[in-house]
Parts: sequence; structure tokens; C-alpha cells
Amino acid sequence: MQLPRWWELGDPCAWTGQGRGTRRMSPATTGTFLLTVYTIFSRVHSDRNVYPSAGVLFVHVLEREYFKGEFPPYPKPGEISNDPITFNTNLMGYPDRPGWLRYIQRTPYSDGVLYGSPTAENVGKPTVIEITAYNRRTFETARHNLIINIMSAEDFPLPYQAEFFIKNMNVEEMLASEVLGDFLGAVKNVWQPERLNAINITSALDRGGRVPLPINDMKEGVYVMVGADVPFSSCLREVENPQNQLRCSQEMEPVITCDKKFRTQFYIDWCKISLVDKTKQVSTYQEVIRGEGILPDGGEYKPPSDSLKSRDYYTDFLITLAVPSAVALVLFLILAYIMCCRREGVEKRNMQTPDIQLVHHSAIQKSTKELRDMSKNREIAWPLSTLPVFHPVTGEIMPPLHTDNYESTNMPLMQTQQ
Repeated sequence: MQLPRWWELGDPCAWTGQGRGTRRMSPATTGTFLLTVYTIFSRVHSDRNVYPSAGVLFVHVLEREYFKGEFPPYPKPGEISNDPITFNTNLMGYPDRPGWLRYIQRTPYSDGVLYGSPTAENVGKPTVIEITAYNRRTFETARHNLIINIMSAEDFPLPYQAEFFIKNMNVEEMLASEVLGDFLGAVKNVWQPERLNAINITSALDRGGRVPLPINDMKEGVYVMVGADVPFSSCLREVENPQNQLRCSQEMEPVITCDKKFRTQFYIDWCKISLVDKTKQVSTYQEVIRGEGILPDGGEYKPPSDSLKSRDYYTDFLITLAVPSAVALVLFLILAYIMCCRREGVEKRNMQTPDIQLVHHSAIQKSTKELRDMSKNREIAWPLSTLPVFHPVTGEIMPPLHTDNYESTNMPLMQTQQ
């Protein structure tokens, strides 16, 4: 099959292996489209090298077909193996991936995709990504290393960048080379640049979007940022018209003349398009005016010396522990003297009390004791109205239940019937 002129094969030595594993997006040699590079994986556990460019979209596909042959038992002749396989990707020595690299896999029966836009800070620094495949049927694992060598791009960054929001696409659909190529072709027709690169692709969910309802095959949406070397076309500038801005504020679709070139395959939300002209951007640095809430500059920090002198804590011990203990002991002795040595006994109290007062007091105590003794020996007849007159069974007249010398103070008011 003959490839388009904006496609270019990757490392020729990679074709000696089996199975496709990597797709990299980089600037095309013609300067009009993205370059799609295919790197071929061999089935041995060896490291693979890819060479993306800084500021250009990088895509690496983890194909399930490539890993199926590494999970025994192999299917019998005539059987079709469709094991669920999931992938785990992380930076070697770390639990997660670099900040610029994302990963997505919808289901265990779909391929995984690593994608992102490398930064210029990582140019020349190899990034080793550990790829671990899990077979959910046999619980077998297979691991490969992907070495990402980020290269610098001569035309990075492109001065004119536009970000489109496509409603009817998911991120994994947009990462397909055919779909992305069609979108870049439509952008090229309305922009007419000399160099056009896909800079980054971001899912709407990563921008705070909501998960769509499973109705009519709704999509979550995807943001696609492209860069070019020529100013924006008049069609793209139509979004900045006051009439279109008013329609967007009223949640109405703006009138864009070039929307027909996208509508056949891509449904673009023109109200969310972002146009960035880096040639007109000026530094927004402002000198900090010191005022309330801003501390003055204390100069360079000077840490203490490593050779610290020893300190005597004996004086601190006396002040913090010995002095309070001595004060507490003095207070305890004063209180003990008052409670024990200054106590007045009963005899001393009686000696200081007049005799007539003591006689009156003893008379009152004697009278109180006699009254209490008399209250215990009361002999009062029990009221007849409270006694049963007839036997509840025989009907005979019943005698009183107590004798004359019965202690009535201990008898209840109501007798229990027998």
C-alpha cells in the first residue's frame, strides 16, 4: 500500500520485529501535515526507543494483539482468544507517569493509548516508561520498557496557536491517525499555513467536563490545539466579531462561514475556540509593591553554626522545679500546723461555756430522747373500718387480727385479705 507523502516510516531496523506498538506525531518534512511514525515491537522483553519532538503531539498505542501471544496457555487451533488485557504505565522508579504524558483505555478489550505533548525542559533527557500488561483471565503479566528520547524542534514553539473543541469525538477516536489527519486537512484549508502541527489533545473530562449520558451515543468532547507559522485567517477571526460574541453569550451558535468544511465530520463549538498570538504577548510581570500583608525582605538566610556550645541546665532546673517545690512545702507545713496544733477540743469548749447553758442543752437532749422512746411504745386500737368484717370465702364474722397488747405502730393501715 502506498503511503501519503506526509507519512514517513520510522526506524528501519524496527521492521525486523513483529507487531506494531508506537505511533509518533512529529512535524512533516513538507511542513503542512503531521508526521506519523510507526515503530515495530518485537516480542522479546527488550527496551524500545522512540524519538518525539518537543511541543508536538506524541502518541504510543499499546495493542492487545501484540501482548496476546505472551500469555499462556495459547488457544487451541480453531479457537479465538479474546482475553481481557489491561495496562499499567509508570515512570521507572515512580508510581505515576510524567506530567505531560497521559494514558487512556476504555475497556479491557480495547487498545491502550499513551499520548501527550513533550516539554522543552525534558529535551535530551531519556524518559523510561514501564509498561505492564495484565491478563485478567490467566492473571499473567508481561512488562516492557519504552524509552522516550525527546528531541528539540527547530520551529518550536509556533507563534500562532488555535485550540478547537470538538463535541462529537472522544479522545481515543481523535488520536487515530486517519481522524486526526482529516481534521488537520480541514484546518489547513481554512488557515492556509506553511507549517501546521498538532500540539496537544486533551479530553473534556480533564478540563472539568461532565461524563455524558449514555443516550444516542453521546461523546465527551475533546480539545485539539494546533499551531501554525502564519497569522489567523479571516474565517477564524470571525469568532471575535461583536455579533458572534453576543450570540455566544446568549448560548446561540455563532455564524462562521468556514464551518461547512468541518461540519461533515467534526462538530466544532466555535464559542470555545481559543486563538493565541505569541508574537503579541508581552511580559505581565509587575513589580511587587510592599504593603499590608507583605513581609519585608530579611536578607540572605544564615543557618546556625555546626559547632554549638554546650549549655548548663542546672540553673533552669532550680528555677522551674526546685523553687515551686519549696513554696509548696512551706504552704503544706502552715496548713498542717493550723489543722493539728491549733484545734480546740470538746473539753476546752465546755470549759469556756457557762454552766447554765450546758444544763439547758443537756435537758433538751434528755427530753428529745424520751419523746423518741415514747413514740415507739404507742398502743392505740386499730380502727374497725379498716378491718375485714366477713370472711371472703365462708362469710363468717372474723375477730380482730391483733390483740390488745399488739404493737400497732408496726401494723399497716390496710390488712391483706386472706
